[in-house]
Amino acid sequence: MKFYLTLILFVAMQSISAQIIKPKEVAKRKATVRTNNAIDRSIDKGLDKVEEGIGNIFKKKDKPEKESNSKKSEENDSEENEDVKASDGSESNEKKEIKKEQTAPAQKASMKAYSKFDFVPGEKVLGFDDFNETSVGDFPLEWNTNSSAEIVTFNDSPEKWLFMSQDGFFQPDFMKDMPENFTLEYDIFTRYRSNNLLNYNFYIYASPNPKADFTEKNIINGFYFDWSGGKEYAGFQVYEKGEVVNKNDNLIIKSLICGGESFEEASKVHFSIWRQKSRLRLYVNEVKVLDIPKAFDPKLKYNAFKLGSSYMNYSEQENKDEYMVANIRYAVGAPDTRSKLITEGKLVTRGILFDVNSDKIKPESYGVLKEIGTVLKENPDVKVKIIGHTDSDGDDTKNLDLSKRRAASVKNALSTEFGIEAGRLETDGKGESQPSEPNTSPQGKANNRRVEFVKL
Repeated sequence: MKFYLTLILFVAMQSISAQIIKPKEVAKRKATVRTNNAIDRSIDKGLDKVEEGIGNIFKKKDKPEKESNSKKSEENDSEENEDVKASDGSESNEKKEIKKEQTAPAQKASMKAYSKFDFVPGEKVLGFDDFNETSVGDFPLEWNTNSSAEIVTFNDSPEKWLFMSQDGFFQPDFMKDMPENFTLEYDIFTRYRSNNLLNYNFYIYASPNPKADFTEKNIINGFYFDWSGGKEYAGFQVYEKGEVVNKNDNLIIKSLICGGESFEEASKVHFSIWRQKSRLRLYVNEVKVLDIPKAFDPKLKYNAFKLGSSYMNYSEQENKDEYMVANIRYAVGAPDTRSKLITEGKLVTRGILFDVNSDKIKPESYGVLKEIGTVLKENPDVKVKIIGHTDSDGDDTKNLDLSKRRAASVKNALSTEFGIEAGRLETDGKGESQPSEPNTSPQGKANNRRVEFVKL
């Protein structure tokens, strides 16, 4: 028995060593401490398996029981939901497993958890993709890749996700010629199933030819952030003329961890990136994890953004690592809340976000609500009317009702979270009847989903 245990541990150590030493680029980029941490956790995971018994190490996982089919309710056929429906007959077996056997992780954080969240998204949406324009199983037209990906859905959610099923880079075409002040937000879904030392990352960089160097791992000028898939280890590097001028490879970000003893529980996190000239702030969920005063060179034109992954196990279906992105929002323009509302008498914000087809406010809206609440507290005599607007997807009547309910939710949040007297706040909704721009693109629809504050 001891001989077998020794043999298994020896093989496990050899496998771990091979994963780290083989990729030279990773060895150059990662600090020794971070690598050692990953090794320690992988060894611990192997020892746990040994303790369970030799026979169990090589035992295949039981496939989860498939849930019974259920028809979607037609009651919520409004706004974003219209393009989410997919035909069952055209889906591959893999997509069906993703759709039926998995449940999208619930948003754990409440509005209270975001009480220190000071991120305020840009007002004018320059690029937006919730993949509602793309059919399940297809790749979005406004993206580029040197790998493979497809749109999937979960059985309990109308949201669409870009499932990046193989290593490579993924780039939205609408992020180019970036202004010196912009915000970028997106949701990331991960599930760690293999024993690989995964690497997920994103780049914001300046390039004379973004299409030509799209597949390159190294950049000349830009910002690079990565983390170990399923785990809390993260780091960043700032590049100038090909040299690293600032870095930290030893960040610990707890919200990136996939739960469970083997990190197999799904994790959903919200990334918020805020550039102000040379300064960069990065938030993961409600926590500000980076605030770098000199992350960008003001003299350079940053014109490319891409997401990437390395060392994913995509050859075995039941051990398939999962990495998905959704709800990408790229915007510009910091709102002057006080001037707009008090002096001009009207404030329009697209930074108060709601769950799909719902009046539930997303917690990442806290920064915008806090600014508005602060202005109203400083001007106790001011009364306002809150007006909700939707895009044109779905039924007109249901969109009207949705817009009114969303306005009421904003009123309730300002009253309960920020102490604004309810008597100072009136609400109304216009549905899709007053678009701010044509509903002919994802960006146009995102700009039309807005909340208006009118001084009375």
